[in-house]
Amino acid sequence: MVLSRAELAVVIPALDEAGRLPLLLADLAQAPGDLIAELVVADGGSSDGTPQLARLAGAEVVHSLAGRGVQLARGISATNAPWLLLLHADARLCRDWSAVVRRAMKQPPAAWAFELAIEAPGINLRLLELAVRLRCRWRQLPYGDQGLLLPRPLLERAGGMPKLPLMEDLLLIQRLQKLSRIRSLQRPLQVNGRRWQRHGVLGTAWRNAALRRAWRRGAATEVLARQYYGRDGANGAASPESTP
Repeated sequence: MVLSRAELAVVIPALDEAGRLPLLLADLAQAPGDLIAELVVADGGSSDGTPQLARLAGAEVVHSLAGRGVQLARGISATNAPWLLLLHADARLCRDWSAVVRRAMKQPPAAWAFELAIEAPGINLRLLELAVRLRCRWRQLPYGDQGLLLPRPLLERAGGMPKLPLMEDLLLIQRLQKLSRIRSLQRPLQVNGRRWQRHGVLGTAWRNAALRRAWRRGAATEVLARQYYGRDGANGAASPESTP
């Protein structure tokens, strides 16, 4: 497939990310002009100037109820481009991200994800990154903090973005696995290490695993979201889906 015009929509859910979102938007601004057709920030009610900063960087801002899945669905609905790149607001892209994404878009339609890189020192975090790479290779199971690149028709076949306040990434990946091989872009996507530093790798992994178990047993995502965000604030970096 030859890309003759900008065919990529970038959608970023954000809530009080004034300190991190401008860095991601600066990374996106390095893309050639014929790649990104639409750049949308779906704001969940920020009080720190996040929407204003997003507009200054050239993004379209749409407003939504808070909740990553709800915000992503709202942002996706505001776009029309045939390819979607879904990113968390605290992410940082690698220098050659646009070339990597463009190559993936020229391949037969499939879902793609970056490799997790955590912006913090520590051997435990490096081991965690390795474990996530192995999980993705063996189980085809990346999560939302790794970014997700996919063609819009594939997302539609998967039922669209689940409008959940938590676990939306895990549910979407499970649906996509039935339709497409989920491939690695083989480049890092860096995320803020604040949550792992605050709770430790083992503490974060244990708590995230407990949330996933509760969800699989039928616990309401609204209740789990209150438990998750209540302790760490609305803009915590590591999602409950992000540890092996």
